[in-house]
Amino acid sequence: MSVYAGLDGGSTYLKAALIDHTGRVLNTGVLSTGIDNNGAAGRLLEKLCSEAGISRIDYTMATGYSRKILELADDDVSEITAHAYGVRITAPSGYRPGLIVDIGGQDSKVIYLDDQYRVKNFSMNDKCAAGTGKFMEVIAQILETTIEQVGPLSLESTAPCDINSTCVVFAQSEVISLVARKFDRRDILAGMHASMARRVVKMIRKSEMGGDILMTGGGAMNIGLRRAFEDELMRDVYVANYPQFNGAIGAALIACERGRT
Repeated sequence: MSVYAGLDGGSTYLKAALIDHTGRVLNTGVLSTGIDNNGAAGRLLEKLCSEAGISRIDYTMATGYSRKILELADDDVSEITAHAYGVRITAPSGYRPGLIVDIGGQDSKVIYLDDQYRVKNFSMNDKCAAGTGKFMEVIAQILETTIEQVGPLSLESTAPCDINSTCVVFAQSEVISLVARKFDRRDILAGMHASMARRVVKMIRKSEMGGDILMTGGGAMNIGLRRAFEDELMRDVYVANYPQFNGAIGAALIACERGRT
């Protein structure tokens, strides 16, 4: 069996995916990026191969911020292209994504696709952590909860707070002020998600939207954030299978194409 690997060197975590020649996902995994990207990549691929009983990888493709320095990779590709490829595998059955909303650790992206899953256009926010996973982590710490709980807790809100700051530093101060004024943390979290959704939706050119809307990235696993996007867009928003690994899976799919030629 031929096996292909994708490495997504993000700003916060290193993700990896293994697929076979049919595009079936064999294994996925994640490690904190740390300071030794190559060492982490080697350990992660070795672990995934061991778990899946794989002795050889035929071709490895890298994407993400650190793609140029991942020595294990045979080649690299932009994360925009990798995400567009990834949804060919990760989109839920029966759905045809025309817009990808990717919420990563340090940036957020919107990617427009044509009916052949080719990239038509994209927008990216990589100048500020507001609207990203890091923002959610900071607020979760202030509210003494976990990143896994911020979504479910926000759905219990009865009166979401109005958080207006678009800068993560000012938004953090705003949240601290709300805590001091004894606002319920469920209402603060609901307000945080609404604020994040508004910020990302401002990047979306509605005239270019077509097909279904698909969320990827770690933020896609937050049900409160997904609901906030649905409220803001007044559209159903779907979550990719393996949302955190969409870029790595896309890179692996491109590796499969390259490795078979």
